[in-house]
Amino acid sequence: MPDPMRIRAQVAGDKATVRVLMAHEMETGQRKDAAGKPIPAWFIQEVSATHNGKPVLNAQWGPSVSKNPFLQFVVKGAKAGDKIAISWKDNRGETRTDEAVVS
Repeated sequence: MPDPMRIRAQVAGDKATVRVLMAHEMETGQRKDAAGKPIPAWFIQEVSATHNGKPVLNAQWGPSVSKNPFLQFVVKGAKAGDKIAISWKDNRGETRTDEAVVS
């Protein structure tokens, strides 16, 4: 199973700033190993976020996103104690879902 994500969600007024650090190698498929063989592409394709079970973000990513990507976004109407869940799926079919409580 992939490493867990680090999720921080902090409220200010009626908005919460969500910061996510995802652990993923994110290979483009264009590099070669020491033997000169291509390293297969392996990257996050889909990212989604929910606020108390309601979708607030859907993103389609490609191979140009950096290793261990960082994502930040703002959720309107959030308050302390709400739950934010982040999910991703990569091009190999691996998935990860983690959640955090807004503070």
